[in-house]
Amino acid sequence: MAAAGSPQPNRPKAPQQAANKPLQVMKINRKDEQEQLQREAAEARAAAEAAAEKARMLEERAGLAAPPRARQAEASSQSDEERFDMGAMEGMSMADLMGSPDDKPKREQRSEPRSVDDFDFDEEAFLAALDENAPVGTTGEVIKGTVIALESDGVYVDIGGKAPGFMPKSEAGLGVITNYQERFPKGLEVEVLVTREQNADGMVTISCRALELRKSWDKVKVLEKEGKVVQVIVSGFNRGGVTCDLEGLRGFIPRSQLQDGENHQELVGKTLGVAFLEVNSGTRKLVLSEKRASVAARFQELEVGQLVDGLVASVKPYGLFIDLGGISGLLHQSAITNGSLRSIREVFDEGDRVSALITDLDPGRGRIGLNTALLEGPPGELLIDKDKVMAEASDRATRAQNTLKQNEQSAG
Repeated sequence: MAAAGSPQPNRPKAPQQAANKPLQVMKINRKDEQEQLQREAAEARAAAEAAAEKARMLEERAGLAAPPRARQAEASSQSDEERFDMGAMEGMSMADLMGSPDDKPKREQRSEPRSVDDFDFDEEAFLAALDENAPVGTTGEVIKGTVIALESDGVYVDIGGKAPGFMPKSEAGLGVITNYQERFPKGLEVEVLVTREQNADGMVTISCRALELRKSWDKVKVLEKEGKVVQVIVSGFNRGGVTCDLEGLRGFIPRSQLQDGENHQELVGKTLGVAFLEVNSGTRKLVLSEKRASVAARFQELEVGQLVDGLVASVKPYGLFIDLGGISGLLHQSAITNGSLRSIREVFDEGDRVSALITDLDPGRGRIGLNTALLEGPPGELLIDKDKVMAEASDRATRAQNTLKQNEQSAG
């Protein structure tokens, strides 16, 4: 090591940082650039003022503008209201005057009242516009349309609205449809039921299936009212009975209403004659009966005015129930005789054979109204000689039937 105080060996000096020098250059350049921009801005303003002055002088020479002195004199002669347009502030509140600069002051629009004659009003055009924009199809309405397109999700039908009606494939009809293109070719006219009114786009949801179901329920209700017996094929069974199909509707036959309820599972695929127990489209209940079908079939053999024979099955305070062979009719106390009847048993009792005329027939409710008073000659004949009236019932029925027809004509 070198001794203390001995001269140190020459060491290279640390290089000076060169970063300071470029910074000075940058500052000088930026200052020069700002001075250059200021000079150019001043020159541009001077040029603009010179151009404006030249334009003003040219306008004065051409007579398009008044000289400065004339403009100053005109301005001094105007009142404050004319110069500042005080009318523009009329009708404005203090809140309007103190509002933000971005808010435009509100001004009352004052105009004279106008009469209807001042407007160009075309009533026919107005009504036509209402009809054109009126919604087409309300829920539950039946409308007709033309198929215009078949897509993967359903069928589009032109129903006359601003948008076509849309029918999902599941609503195309009853049962299974294997070929939609064949079932709904373009241009086909169809009748559909509106199930949902138009949405925001004006499109209405429609259904062929719902319309067919409505028609099926209407048809079944008529069959029930007429007391008809219909033929059905058993399609399935469960613990309570068997199911079947009728006019596209699912019907149910309880085991208690089957002739062979013990082996009801063996009835699948067989045809049964059934009558109606309950028809309710609201709850979609269609209950049928094989046992009642025999009664309904018997009703189909009867008509008003027909003479029938039966046995007194029971005596009630209001009349007699007559067994007519599987079905029963009511002989009301008022229809037994035209005489003064003190007791029903005075004429007939349980087990007696009775010949009577049918005066009322209601297959839907299973009711038959009977009458023996029409077989009498003089009023009260049954009270005196019942056997004679019953023996001559067939001959007397013709006269009674004519009386019934006359009563129907007079009532009609």
